Amino acid sequence: MVSIESSTAALHRVGGKQGWYPNVNYSDWSGRERFYVDDWLLFNFDKRYFNVLEVNQTSYDNCNDRGFIQNITRGGRDVFELTEARPYYFLSSGGYCYNGMKVSIDVEVPRAAPAPAPVKNGSPPLIAISIRVLLFLISFAVACFY
Repeated sequence: MVSIESSTAALHRVGGKQGWYPNVNYSDWSGRERFYVDDWLLFNFDKRYFNVLEVNQTSYDNCNDRGFIQNITRGGRDVFELTEARPYYFLSSGGYCYNGMKVSIDVEVPRAAPAPAPVKNGSPPLIAISIRVLLFLISFAVACFY
């Protein structure tokens, strides 16, 4: 499982090492994770057979793939940003939901940002890459090569 924890966004590989495939207990996986606003989900799967649809709770409960909110399937290594503190529901269509390919994610309010370091008088401001962007890029690269 790839999950980089810090005071900024984290990348969660859905299903851990198994990825997004049938017969994985996604309830156990999501129960061991903590999800916050601005975190990312990484779905790894074979796009020839599976997809990832965001659905509402009723569709999730009934494995209904019609009327989904959005199809986030692109290439089989798809990322999704958790932008709001709320429950999210995902499933795979084509009957795979009935084989366990569905996951619910409860997203919490953002983590508190660390206090900025004091600036010494007379020192110029530092220009740096956002730690959030840097951690995301590192996390994504690790997940892609894992």
